[in-house]
Amino acid sequence: MAIQPIDLRKIDGKAENIYEAIIAAGKRARQINDENRLEFNQLISTIIPAAEDEFEERGNPDQERISLQFEKREKPHLRAFNELLDGNLNFRYIEEE
Repeated sequence: MAIQPIDLRKIDGKAENIYEAIIAAGKRARQINDENRLEFNQLISTIIPAAEDEFEERGNPDQERISLQFEKREKPHLRAFNELLDGNLNFRYIEEE
């Protein structure tokens, strides 16, 4: 996996300061991760477990296929930063009353 640097000037243009943008992207990454985890657990719960054999340890091919499918997805932090850079991530301050 190659390292891809991010130009901080691009991030700084999306918020009042860079730290706010990074916090917003981090919170969005957590949301994406929670959505992925929920979807993964729902898919795994539909799989019928294979009969267990004491002498052979083999994985369930359906479970392995689903796991590989989720591993190939874009990582949550990268997806959140891309949403921020594309202007698809909106955040605001909580208004005090």
